[in-house]
Order: sequence, then C-alpha cells, then structure tokens
Amino acid sequence: MPTLRLDDFDLYYETAGSGTPLLFIHGLGSSARDWAPQMAAFAKDHFVIAVDLRGHGRSGDPAGPYSIAGFARDITRLLDHLGCGPAHVVGVSLGGGIAFQLALDAPERVRSLVVVNSAPEMILRTAMQKFAIWQRRKLVKWLGLPRFGRILSRKLFPDDPAQAAAFAGHFAANRERPYTDTLNALIGWSVVDRLGEIRMPTLILAADQDYTPVAFKQDYTARIPGAELVVIPDSRHALPMERPEAFNRALAAFLERHR
Repeated sequence: MPTLRLDDFDLYYETAGSGTPLLFIHGLGSSARDWAPQMAAFAKDHFVIAVDLRGHGRSGDPAGPYSIAGFARDITRLLDHLGCGPAHVVGVSLGGGIAFQLALDAPERVRSLVVVNSAPEMILRTAMQKFAIWQRRKLVKWLGLPRFGRILSRKLFPDDPAQAAAFAGHFAANRERPYTDTLNALIGWSVVDRLGEIRMPTLILAADQDYTPVAFKQDYTARIPGAELVVIPDSRHALPMERPEAFNRALAAFLERHR
C-alpha cells in the first residue's frame, strides 16, 4: 500500500492514470474508497490522487488535536512527495473545508478548486447547531462508529441499500478518537473573511437536498471572485457517491473549461 511517512504517522494514498494532477479529498468518517467512481472515470485523462486523511481509513492515527490547517499541510506534503505540479483539488464536506484552506494557504499548489456540499466555516451560532453536534458526539460514544455509520448511511442513501451498506462498511473502518478529534477541528474553524483572496477557477457543487440550503452556497459563492455554482437536482450530501454520473459530468465540464 502506498504511504507517506509524515512525522509520527503514515498517510495512505492512491494514484491512477497520468496527466494533469487531480486530487480528491473525502469527508468526515470517509476514506479514499468513496472516490472509486471518480478514480475510474478521470484516470483516463488525469493523474488522479485520493488520500485517506490522518485519522481516517488506512492512514495512521496521530495524537490530536487536529486542525483544518494541519490537514491542508498534510496534503501539501503529499503533493511534494509525488513531485507533481499544481493540482485540480476536489473536496466534499470536510474535504471541501480542507480544500478551501489549501487554496488559501498554498495557492501555488491549486490549479482549480472544486468544493462539494461544504462551507468555508463551521461556527455554531444557533441552539439547533449546537444540539446537532452534541447529539453526534453522544451517538458516536453510545453506539460506536459501526452502528452510527449504519444509521448515517441510511439517511445519505435512503433509496439505495447497497450503496448504504458500502458506505457503512467504509465508515466502520475508522476509529472513535481520531473521528472526534477531526470533528473538533471543524468546530470554530472559518476562512470566510479570506474568500476574496481566492484567485484560481472555483466551482461550488451543491446537492439540492443537502444539509444546508442552496441559498447558503449562493451567498459564499458570491464572495469568491469568478466562482460558479452548479446545483445537482435530486441529490443529497454524499453527492459524488449517490449520483456519480451527474457529479462526474459537472466536474468534467469544469475541468474541460480550465485545462
């Protein structure tokens, strides 16, 4: 298995194809496995990279605390290790936040930016938001990640039991402590005030039935110079897995425009 030694842990990654680098960053509790439909589709024309973030999947579990900036630095070191030029960077959910951070902290590494069902901050402002995080912490602690993953997968893929089972299996491969450390890294994080600094081509991809409304994405898209928003109908938070054909078409069209 290809791994990169980063200080006190091994970072797992996968590559396929050749050409312009195209990097995929997964969400909280996921792994590179969830990008399989994209790895197969885009390896024909790109050097495709998918990574298991620290504390996830087949990567190691270094001691916390974690930070979004730290995740972005891990990605930078991986690109250095692979010796590839600036990459098209695609991130979903947590991965979208890391992609934002990477684009701002190391813009020379990012050829274009694609953020999927994500946000440039996670500030808990309302009682409902605070309760949702409290509830997630308790469910993970009381049920454990395998059972929690099965519950989550049925919400993400209510019409596709096979996809739900596959996602739950990938989710169960994670560990509770690093999962919680990653959740803690998100809470209070924000780069909203820096969005105007983004200069590379940017696509915001949104599911019409995501956790946050399309209007929320419209608001922060407007803060990024030249950014475009594309909404995929009849889709939910795990858009690249739930609707891979529609997702891949939207991504391919964007990449074609920004060769």
